[in-house]
Amino acid sequence: MNGPAASAAPPAAASGDVADRAAAGFHAAYGEEPAGRWAAPGRANLIGEHTDYNDGFVLPFALTLRTVVAAAPQPGERWTVRSELSDPPVEFDGGQLDTPGRVTGWAAYVAGVVWALREAGYDVPGARLAIASDVPVGSGLSSSAAIEAAVLAALVDLGGLDLPAERQPRLAQRAENAYVGAPTGIMDQSAVIRCRAGHALFLDCRSESVEHVPFDLDAAGLAVLVVDSRAPHRHADGEYAARRAACERAAALLGVPALRDVGVADLDGALARLDDDEIRRRVRHVVTEDQRVLDTVDLLRAGRVREIGPLLTASHASMRDDFEITVPEIDTAVEAALAAGALGARMTGGGFGGCVLALIEADQADAVAHAVADAYADRGFPTPTHVMVLPAPGATRLS
Repeated sequence: MNGPAASAAPPAAASGDVADRAAAGFHAAYGEEPAGRWAAPGRANLIGEHTDYNDGFVLPFALTLRTVVAAAPQPGERWTVRSELSDPPVEFDGGQLDTPGRVTGWAAYVAGVVWALREAGYDVPGARLAIASDVPVGSGLSSSAAIEAAVLAALVDLGGLDLPAERQPRLAQRAENAYVGAPTGIMDQSAVIRCRAGHALFLDCRSESVEHVPFDLDAAGLAVLVVDSRAPHRHADGEYAARRAACERAAALLGVPALRDVGVADLDGALARLDDDEIRRRVRHVVTEDQRVLDTVDLLRAGRVREIGPLLTASHASMRDDFEITVPEIDTAVEAALAAGALGARMTGGGFGGCVLALIEADQADAVAHAVADAYADRGFPTPTHVMVLPAPGATRLS
């Protein structure tokens, strides 16, 4: 789940293949060739918003948009990192990692990974790194998790560290929670590390068990269009934390470990025990959203991809009305996409800005995108951008 607006990986501002840009940036910064290049994707959450930190269920898939880290070892406890949009490189050493917060800005996501590895007892190699990215910042597509996963993959390989893939998401999440200070759940890091091409990742956020559920858009004659709303994240930090606190308070009042433990059949009784209407609405969203994830998974297992559309749209209505995390630009994009023939559409990400995904007929991408752009023009909003996406693999070494 995207929490507060991510500011780690730079947005795509340069032309050319992102892996080539990372290698070129490394050579420009350090005057030598990298030892390798490691990539991690952005992710879109098909359904399951604000359920992850409630121990619930999510269904993300990885994107072809990715962050690439070119890296090589350097002696001692020193790490130097360059981004394609930031000069000069940022350098930090082991002493600066003792206290979270001493490395700030986008480089904190890199320092956080080194810190989390060291805290877990790993002998982290010193390294020079250069980062390039096609994952737009602040769009709800997990730019922060992408940079964490790519850096983690590079350091694990360079140091020959024994850190299996199934343990990497929790470590990357700790970097973001405890070092950067963003209260995200486990979904983003799990998706960008563990996803497979052609599949969505059904993740139980309590047990961290995963199932790779077929998500074959081509076979169904469908596509997913992701629209970047270009809406600024409004009050994202405080509002995200407030939603999480409300859910935790509700669980305590209901006497359950987390809202995941309230089933749809128990919902009316649970709501009747809560006095605060706002908290009731927060609970209703989480409980019904968990069920929508389970229903979507059942349909995908059966190959009934077209039938998930109404669940996506219902998810958006719940985020808009019960969790109150959408903004006018997001709602406009969803309404315009549906009016133009989308089978379903919803906001994806933590809310208060970001992206909308729409399930569409494969040949309707231009028509739906134009309908959204026209609706934006009518409302005086900045022109949105869009991209067609397919389920891609998670973090990997490229060379």
